[in-house]
Amino acid sequence: MPRPIRRVVTGHDKNGKAVITMDSAAPNARLRPNGLVSTLMWVTDKSPTAESASDEGNRETGITPPLNGTIFRILEIPPESTRTADQAHAAGVGGADLDKGLERDPNARHSGMHHTESIDYALILDGEIDMLLDDSETHLKTGDVVIMQGTYHAWANRTNKTCMMAFILVGATVPWKK
Repeated sequence: MPRPIRRVVTGHDKNGKAVITMDSAAPNARLRPNGLVSTLMWVTDKSPTAESASDEGNRETGITPPLNGTIFRILEIPPESTRTADQAHAAGVGGADLDKGLERDPNARHSGMHHTESIDYALILDGEIDMLLDDSETHLKTGDVVIMQGTYHAWANRTNKTCMMAFILVGATVPWKK
C-alpha cells in the first residue's frame, strides 16, 4: 500500500497575501503493474510557469515531463525479491501514455532499463538502491542525490526494505534523440 505523503501547496489570496491552498495527502498515488508506487506531487507544462488554482498533482501524466515542463513525484520501489514474475516483467512494459518520451531496449541487462527526455534530480529519502547504467552500477543510500542527464538506467532494489525516492524531472532535449 502507498504511504500517504503530506503535500502542502502555497499560493496567494485575492489580496496577494501568501496562503496555504492545499494541505492533505497527495491524492495521486498509483500502484504500477511492476509493484512500484508512484505518487505524483505536481506537474508544470511550461517554463516559465504560473501559479495554478487547480491541483496539478491530481492528473494523469507519463513518466517524462513536457519539453519545457517539470514533474515532481515520489517513488516507492519494493525489494526485487518480493515482486512476482509478472511484476518483474512489467518493469519493462508500460502503457502508451506512461511510456511517452521514454526509450527502452528489450535486450537490456535489466527489464527496467530506460532513459527519458529530461534532466532528473533524484534524492533517496529512505532505504537503499542500486543504480544500473550501461556498464556499471552504483549503490545509493538515504540522503544520496543523483543528477541524471537523460542517461540509460534502471533501479534495482536488492535489499529487503522498500526504497523511497523523490524525483524532480525537467523536460530537456537529449543527445540520443535526433
